[in-house]
Order: sequence, then C-alpha cells, then structure tokens
Amino acid sequence: MTAPAPAAPALRAPEPPAPQILRPDRRKHRPVHDVLGLAAFLVMAFPVYWLLVSALRPNHQIRSYDQTLWPSSFTLDNFARAVRQENFTTAIQASLIICVTAVAGAMVIATLAAFAIGRFRFRGRKALLIVLIMVQMLPPTAMLIPIYIQLNAMGALNEYWGVIIVYLVSTLPFAVIMIRGFVVNIPVELEEAAMVDGCTRMGAFRRVVFPLLAPGLAAASIFALVNAWNEYLFAYVLMNDNDKYTLNVWLMTFTTERGTDYGALMAASVLIALPVVIFFMIIQKKMAAGLTSGAVKG
Repeated sequence: MTAPAPAAPALRAPEPPAPQILRPDRRKHRPVHDVLGLAAFLVMAFPVYWLLVSALRPNHQIRSYDQTLWPSSFTLDNFARAVRQENFTTAIQASLIICVTAVAGAMVIATLAAFAIGRFRFRGRKALLIVLIMVQMLPPTAMLIPIYIQLNAMGALNEYWGVIIVYLVSTLPFAVIMIRGFVVNIPVELEEAAMVDGCTRMGAFRRVVFPLLAPGLAAASIFALVNAWNEYLFAYVLMNDNDKYTLNVWLMTFTTERGTDYGALMAASVLIALPVVIFFMIIQKKMAAGLTSGAVKG
C-alpha cells in the first residue's frame, strides 16, 4: 500500500498591516503644526487674493477709504484698459524673446558644464562648485554697476542680446548645480556599455545620458524661466526704449503725472502672472519628480 499524500498546508489569510501609532510627542504637537501651516498659507495667499479682487473692483471702490474683503460689484473694465495700454504687445514680444532665448541657451551650456563636473575628475573641480554656490549668494544689486559698465563698453545697452546675456549668466550657477545632481546619479556603466557597442562619447551622451537628464532639465528650465520672467531690475536699467521694455517694466506705464491707475495695474499684473501659474500647475508633478530624483546624492 502506498502512503497517503501529505495534506496541502492551509493558506493563511494576509495579516492586516499594523496600525501606525504616533508617538505621544508627535500627536501632541500635530494641532500646533496644522495651525501654523494654515496661518502661513493665509499670510502668503492673502496678497494674491487681494490682487485678484482689486483687478475686478471698479476704480471708485479701489480708491475708497472703506475697503471690504469682498467687493460689492465686479467689472472687467480694468482688464480692457490694461490690454489697450500702449506697448502691451511689444512688451509681450520682448519678454518672450529675452526669456526663451536666455533659458534655452543656459540649459545647453549648463548641461555640458554639469556633465563635465559630474563625470570627469580635474584639478579645481571642487573649487569651481564652491564658486558657483558663492555666486548664487551675491545680491543682484551688488553686480548691477559692474554689469552696466561692461555692457556699455560692449555696446549692449538697450539691446535684447545684452539682457539675454545677463539672464543667461545669472541662471547658469543654479542650473549647473541642479543638473549635476542628476548626472552623478546616472551609472557610468551605461555610457561604457554604449561605447563598447560602438557609440562615441558624444553618441553615448546623446542616446543614454541625455534622455535620463530630462527631468532635471525640466526642473532647472522651469526655475530659470520663472526667474527671468519675473526679473525687473536689470531689464529696467539696461533698457531705455519703451518699445523694448519687458512686461514687468511695462507695468510702470500705469503710473503717470495724474496718478496711478490701480485697477488696470492690478489687472495687468494678473495677466502677466497667469501664464506662469497655468504652466506651473500643468508641470508641477514632473518638476517635483525631477527635484526629488536629483536630490538623492551628489
């Protein structure tokens, strides 16, 4: 007689996950943190709310001493006056030319520089990184006079390319540091494998490294574009022609000898900020993924 087959082991139901127990000190401080976070949000959001509300208020309500958090009536006349303001289209054109060109050029140079710093070992590499960080700490007003003198000697005042150079150079340190974090996280063995298969160094960079750098390039370019789009000081000092003013400098035209048209000024500010806000909301997930991917080591 054959021995009976052993009975199959009974399947165990999966154990429920252990409940996450907060430490007493964390549970105690959580309401305090929530209140502080809510207070910080209200402080930061109130100026934006007031900007939107003021853009929709009639002018007589804006100039009134009896201000309310919610206007009694709304109007779109402020936006109509802002669009009809002189040099509105030329300001859009100037901002697009300067910002897009500066950001594109900065990303190309920063990618090559970050790849060289992250991949190759050469004398002065650490000192170069320290210099890049120190340059980021300098206030723009400290460099305004030397930059003005240099561009004046080059004949670049009141020229698009002069402001483009300033924006490009001011964007490079931050972009190089950020993209370098992505370069050091890409295994060098991937490039070596591509070169063994017949790729050149540039071919391996183009086919292997560059696609993996896409999140870092997106994050760096977004920050660079926002900074260039919102910059005011250099564009105001280096540009003297009303037809070449950027959008932020163009906002000055709402202040005349007769006073300031606050309704149109607020409406124009909303129009300037709206494209950047919409663009940020579309790509915020990719930007957050890019930031966290490049922050692992390096």
